[in-house]
Amino acid sequence: MIVILILASAWSWGIIVAKSVRLGALDRTAERLLKSLTKGVSTSELSEEFLKVKADDPLRIVYQAMVDENASSAELRRNVGQQESLLERVHRVAQLASGNALDGLRTGLQGLATIGSIAPFVGLFGTVWGIMNSFQGIAASNNTSLAVVAPGIAESLFATALGLAAAIPAVVFYNRIGGAIGKYSKRLTTFIGIYEVELSRQLAKGEAHGRRAA
Repeated sequence: MIVILILASAWSWGIIVAKSVRLGALDRTAERLLKSLTKGVSTSELSEEFLKVKADDPLRIVYQAMVDENASSAELRRNVGQQESLLERVHRVAQLASGNALDGLRTGLQGLATIGSIAPFVGLFGTVWGIMNSFQGIAASNNTSLAVVAPGIAESLFATALGLAAAIPAVVFYNRIGGAIGKYSKRLTTFIGIYEVELSRQLAKGEAHGRRAA
C-alpha cells in the first residue's frame, strides 16, 4: 500500500509541475499578444508575432486555423451572403481548434481527480490491514506490551498519513489547474472575437471599395 501511495503521489506531482509550468508560459504569451491587439495592432500585422510562438501553443493553433480558413475562402467573399458564410466558417473552425487545444491541456487532470478521491481510502485500507496484523501478532505472542503493538500501529497510521499527503495536493491543484484552464479558455475566446471583428471590418471595407469601383 505504501509503495502504491508513494508512486501515486510522485505521479500527481509530476502532472502538477508540468501543467503549472506550461499554463504559466501560455498565459504570458497570451497576455503579450492580447495587449498588442488592444494597442491597435491588426490581426494581419500579428503574423510575425505568431511566428515567434511555439507551434503547439493553443493561441497559435487557433490563429492558424482561422487564417487558413480565411485564405482558402479567398474566392468566396464577393457578396454579403458569402462574407457572412465565411465569418461563420471561421468561427466554427476557431471553436473546433480551441476545443481540441483545451482538451489537450486537460489531459492528466482526471488522474489528479482519481488520486484525490481514492488515495485516502487506500491509506485507510492500509491502516486497517496494519492494525489487523498487529492484533494477530498480539494473539500469536500472547504479549500486549506497547513494544509489540506500537510498530505495527505506527506503520498502519503512516499509511493513512501518506494517503492524505497524496490526496490533498491532488485535489487542491486539480481545482487550481482547472481554474487556470478556464481562465485561459476565456482568453482564447477573447482572441477569437477580436479576430472575427477585424476580419468583418476588412470584409466590409472590401465590399465598400468594390461598390465605389463599380
